[in-house]
Formats: sequence, structure tokens, C-alpha cells
Amino acid sequence: MPVLLGGIMIGGLFILFFGGGSNTDDPSQSPVLANVIVPELSEVARRGEELFNLNCSACHGKNAGGTDNGPALVHDIYNPGHHPDQAFVRAAITGVRAHHWGFGNMPPIDGITQQEVLLIARYIRELQQANGIATLPHEM
Repeated sequence: MPVLLGGIMIGGLFILFFGGGSNTDDPSQSPVLANVIVPELSEVARRGEELFNLNCSACHGKNAGGTDNGPALVHDIYNPGHHPDQAFVRAAITGVRAHHWGFGNMPPIDGITQQEVLLIARYIRELQQANGIATLPHEM
């Protein structure tokens, strides 16, 4: 009996620390959001929106709401405390291995610059703020 309880506890700790997958029955845990509130965007964010639409929306969806090919970026997992703007820069410029969702690895975006990704990040942060996820970092 103690071995069985120990195994259950170790299994539970493994799931707690390494995740047991996403709970797609709970919309707040879904990597794809259907309804993103779009605020009045700042000039900087409007420039980021244009770049997002050219470089990111095919996978991350309209208004960063996600698709079957990539997660919604208007999701709490991408809040600035967990994914700072530099995480977006690294992902776009160098690519990133899949680690939160089952969409596969993200390839680098050909020809995108750090400054362009920071404009895109500003757009995402303004969307996140309007959807109750993030407070805005310092002004660009």
C-alpha cells in the first residue's frame, strides 16, 4: 500500500510540474480563442498589427486569436510576466520548440527584425490588456 501511494504521489507531482496537457473543455485554458476584444489601438500598435497580419496571422489568427496551426497569443500563458517581449523576439527570429501546446515547433520568420517584432509585441500587449490579460509595459 505505501508503494502504491508513493507512486500516485510521484505521478501527481510529475503532472503538476510537467503538465498533463491542456484542458480544452475549459475555454479559459484553450490555446485558440474565438472572440478577441479589439481596442482602439495606439499608433505603434497599429504598425505592429500590420506586421502581425503579414508575418504571424496565418498561424496565430486574426487579432492573435489562434488557429488550428498556432495558439492564441491573447492568452494568459503569454502574459508579460511569463513571456516578456524578448521571448517574442527570440521566437520570431530564431524559432522555438513547442513547449505549451501541441502545434509543433515554430520556425523562424524569414527577414523579420527585432524592431518589427517589438512593434508586433506592442500590438499583442494592447490586445491582451483589452482582454484582461496584461498591463502595458513602458511606452516605445
